[in-house]
Amino acid sequence: RIGSLDHHPFMEVTMIERIDHVSLAVRDFNAASTFFRDILGAVPGASASDDRLKYFWQVHSLGDLSRFELIAPTGQGSFLDGFLKDREGGVHHITLQTQDISRARRMLEDHGIGYFGYMEYGDLWKELFIHPRDAFGVLVQIAEFNADDWLDPSVRMPGTAKVALEKTQGGVRLVIRHPGGGT
Repeated sequence: RIGSLDHHPFMEVTMIERIDHVSLAVRDFNAASTFFRDILGAVPGASASDDRLKYFWQVHSLGDLSRFELIAPTGQGSFLDGFLKDREGGVHHITLQTQDISRARRMLEDHGIGYFGYMEYGDLWKELFIHPRDAFGVLVQIAEFNADDWLDPSVRMPGTAKVALEKTQGGVRLVIRHPGGGT
């Protein structure tokens, strides 16, 4: 016996599961959405407006369910005003998914890494942000959520199934749940 899997690094639970999406801030949401949807084939998913921060967001998925989010101001005084002051758009932040936002907070605190904007929206979404000065120039959002909640139903796997077999004209197709939600 070479070693035990009990202490193998792959068996340890990591703070971050995966990159969930990259968020792109844009001045013209409709033009950006049309470009990504009609030219690049993005599938629009969940969306909402935030009246307090004065912005609109929509998640889009591409190909293997890689995701990006478009965010755009909805009026004067948007939190995006400073970011978009001298540009039409750009990468605003990267969102990393965690299974346990409390554990992520403890890990950051234990290592002296500051964070801000901690919010809980019930069981649907819990988030915090690491300022670019503490994350090598990148605004990092760490969030706890169920990835399927943010996808268009056309790309979701039904129920809690992880694997499905579908009969096809030429045989059988194996469908596997994607780690980021969907199939």
